[in-house]
Amino acid sequence: MSDIPRRAASRTAKLAGLPLGVAGRAAAGFGRRLTGGDRDEISAQLAAKSAEQLFAVLGELKGGAMKFGQALSVAEAAIPEEFAEPYREALTKLQAAAPPMPMSDVDYMLTQQFGRSWKSRFAEFDETPAASASIGQVHKAVWSDGREVAVKVQYPGAEEALRSDLRQLGRLSRVLQPLVPGMEIRPLIDELRDRMEEELDYRDEATYQREFAAIFEGDPEVKVPRVIGSAPKAVISEWVQGRPLASVIREGSVDERDHAANLLAKFHYSAPDRARLLHADPHPGNFGILDDGRLLVLDFGAVARLPDGMPAELVAMTKYALQGRGGDLMALMRSAGFVRSGARIEQEQVLAYLAPFTEPLEVEEFHFTRRWIQRQAERVGDLRSPDAAIGRSLNLPPRFLLVHRVTMGTLAILCQLDGHVRLREIVAEWQPEMFEPDAPTG
Repeated sequence: MSDIPRRAASRTAKLAGLPLGVAGRAAAGFGRRLTGGDRDEISAQLAAKSAEQLFAVLGELKGGAMKFGQALSVAEAAIPEEFAEPYREALTKLQAAAPPMPMSDVDYMLTQQFGRSWKSRFAEFDETPAASASIGQVHKAVWSDGREVAVKVQYPGAEEALRSDLRQLGRLSRVLQPLVPGMEIRPLIDELRDRMEEELDYRDEATYQREFAAIFEGDPEVKVPRVIGSAPKAVISEWVQGRPLASVIREGSVDERDHAANLLAKFHYSAPDRARLLHADPHPGNFGILDDGRLLVLDFGAVARLPDGMPAELVAMTKYALQGRGGDLMALMRSAGFVRSGARIEQEQVLAYLAPFTEPLEVEEFHFTRRWIQRQAERVGDLRSPDAAIGRSLNLPPRFLLVHRVTMGTLAILCQLDGHVRLREIVAEWQPEMFEPDAPTG
């Protein structure tokens, strides 16, 4: 495995070359404008070329760079439309695409995990990978008892590569920021780094997957593949194949997209109370739709334990916002640490700030669209907006950060699906206290 350092150096060089390429194209565009080129046309060409380079490089890499690209793919719906189109196709490819690991590396890793005779456990083993992920790839095989299985194998050197990529991306965050308008790059990279360690040991992933599979066994709407065996760098589970959610987003009918959106919403909002767990990696590559209409859920490397279900403070805050109870909302937000120390903010301002986030719960059926989530991003991202000023007075306590990110990621996928979702009904089933009448206290 002496070529791993060479691979890492190559990865770093490719990442470091991104801003230089963008700068070069910007200079060339400036030159064309001096000679009479159309400004809008040149800007569109620059955006398309920048997107092409960014995601071509990320698509060649594994580890943190691809993880970063997958995270961006979820938030694609919030990117302003004038910038979004060049990114959309390239982002979608990152959800399930990476160069294959050679079979020699697969053999090396499985020998480390299961011993030299690992092949004897299988009746068949397809050497061509069926899918790839940020730190591993999946092979289809037949278990010794005849069952079709999926064998997920971690890339050799994945741990070092992950750390190296995220360090490099962190250093480049300011230069990468203009490539993805409407998104905060640095906090995204910081959170990926925080979650990184949890995904490197596949035994943890196997434990979470077993728990999810047990809870959803026999469920008419959700399928979680059962785990057959696991090791630190490999996990074997039953083979289940569905239509990728990215395909439904791209070419599904209205009914198919609405069906997928409602199933995804039900899974997200029910899991904390049903399983006391939260699937914390919401991007379309981790979901599919089976022929029988069920939602297929994959990849349990990032999971959060919620012993008490959905945090009570978040449920109560949403309830107070829905009911217009500004006094109760402000009291709770201050006590829970959502308002920065010394910030002067009126309850009416907070109610107005949160109103768009409660919109989907105020009607029987809400139409999630890209334009809706773009408006939310513009509203809080425009420094001239009053809502942006309110946002700077607020704080998201660390204990709620993951739930908030996963919820927003899920809503972004609903917008990618352009789904009509009965979200109020779904949330009321699992957090009924959010809609129960309650006399105001302030």
